[in-house]
Amino acid sequence: MIKVILSTLLFFSFSFAESKFNDHDLDKEEMLKVGARLYKNTCAACHGKNGETNREMELVVKPRKLQKTILTKEQSYQIIKHGAHHFGAHADIMPAFKYVYNNEQLSSLAYYISHSFNTQREAKIKKLLADSTKLSLDDKKAAMRVGKKIFQKKCALCHGINGNGESEYVEQSKADENFIYPYKLSRTLLDEDQIFLYAKFGGHYWGTDKDDMPSWKRKLNDVKLRSVAEYIQKEIKTMSDPK
Repeated sequence: MIKVILSTLLFFSFSFAESKFNDHDLDKEEMLKVGARLYKNTCAACHGKNGETNREMELVVKPRKLQKTILTKEQSYQIIKHGAHHFGAHADIMPAFKYVYNNEQLSSLAYYISHSFNTQREAKIKKLLADSTKLSLDDKKAAMRVGKKIFQKKCALCHGINGNGESEYVEQSKADENFIYPYKLSRTLLDEDQIFLYAKFGGHYWGTDKDDMPSWKRKLNDVKLRSVAEYIQKEIKTMSDPK
């Protein structure tokens, strides 16, 4: 029994290590060259030559504007490799390329995107976080309780009470043919800071074509939004999602 457990742990450790973005052993100039070629042949048709999105694509969900993305290089790599559906998107329009390209090619593609369209991401996020209100000690003590209350009142309407992206409102949108596609937050790649900034400024600010995910900065202050982000990070993302 112990051997089985150890073997299982070793397997998952290896799988996790293998799936991580890795540019340590690769030539950066070669990565940009390979990434540019792969992007042109694979991604530009949807995301546009300069990452601005091809709006002429007749898709239910338009591709994201890569110039505005909140994703890190590692997160971009994971999305490219496993597809958006794997990480909570309702639609599978952004497919998994792990069956098409090897890890070095996937790493080169993520590297190229980050160094071509997303060059100010880190500085931008750092400034937005620095300019936002921090949680006080009392705020931190009440964060989970406050965050849960706000989530159930404001967010569950679209994302579902358990963050699984299923709700009566979503079903009604299908019946009305006014489709909305809220993410399954139990699967999201975003960390707590990213969730906070995404909720504060809205999906359109971070590159989505539609504004179904609104900006909440006019209705909820930073303390409340940070509480929601903490609740999603520590509670919603730990819930089992059989789908």
